[in-house]
Amino acid sequence: MTPLSPLTHTVRLAAEEKSAQVTDWPNRIGWIVGLLLFIALVYWLMRQGWKWRGTLQGDLAPLPRSPEAPGEPKMTMSGRYHGSTTAGQWLDRIVAHGLGTRSRAEVTLTEAGLDVVRPGASDFFVPADALREARLDKGIAGKVLTEGGLLIVTWAHGDKLIDSGFRSDHAAEQAEWVTAINDMSKTHITTEGTAR
Repeated sequence: MTPLSPLTHTVRLAAEEKSAQVTDWPNRIGWIVGLLLFIALVYWLMRQGWKWRGTLQGDLAPLPRSPEAPGEPKMTMSGRYHGSTTAGQWLDRIVAHGLGTRSRAEVTLTEAGLDVVRPGASDFFVPADALREARLDKGIAGKVLTEGGLLIVTWAHGDKLIDSGFRSDHAAEQAEWVTAINDMSKTHITTEGTAR
């Protein structure tokens, strides 16, 4: 018996091997449908949680609207609105009245207060006497940036103190906003104190 050459042996093995079935379609389709149902369930639960949180915060008074004549703009900023939380509790997101919706924002500071215009979301206005302070921070519910990356404005709405987070398209100008808002709030606090 003559030995087979390596090439003949390889050809013979290749001819004898049968290719395995590549895809088990029913099994794969079952997994895909199961995964899609799981994702839909998680999304639905998140949405229900969001609505439930809004219901819990239903006692929050409607937000003030911008006055007819707010005065000359002291400062303007284009950027993003990242949400609002209970003051000092950066994970306690407020979703009532659309405050939980992230969006682009055009923010204007006037003598009357802080006007926040949000395309695709509810606009709101913070009267000057409601402004409490501003600071640079690194995070607010669901958004964390580098230290000093967010402008946080604390304001009073009824008996509740709220922190709202903004990020300017030009981050360097945020420090000027902190100074301007803090000066304005100190002026109003002093004026209210002397009026009594």
